[in-house]
Amino acid sequence: MALHKLFRLSSLFRSAVSLTLRRNVGLSAVLFNRAKDLDPIQKLFLDKIRDYSTKSKAAAGGIVDAGPSYEKGVSEEITKLQRLYGTGDLTKFPDFKFTEPQLQEVAK
Repeated sequence: MALHKLFRLSSLFRSAVSLTLRRNVGLSAVLFNRAKDLDPIQKLFLDKIRDYSTKSKAAAGGIVDAGPSYEKGVSEEITKLQRLYGTGDLTKFPDFKFTEPQLQEVAK
């Protein structure tokens, strides 16, 4: 009986140690990766994302790296649409107003 309890305690202790070691190895791997230099491809990717972030903040909600030809094309398209569909603000979503139809009863 004592031998059986010892084996059970041993297996519990082994599983607890195994779990602790797995957690520590996982944590140390993350810390090790942050400490060393990044892969050149990862570094390039992160640099491009940071560059795009600063450009998008500077664009203030507009298109990033939009040149004068893009702005000219957008203004021409807006002018065409205003000519086709009438005047109004084409950058604003239209307001729709629906009225309930008048229904008539039909005699059977």
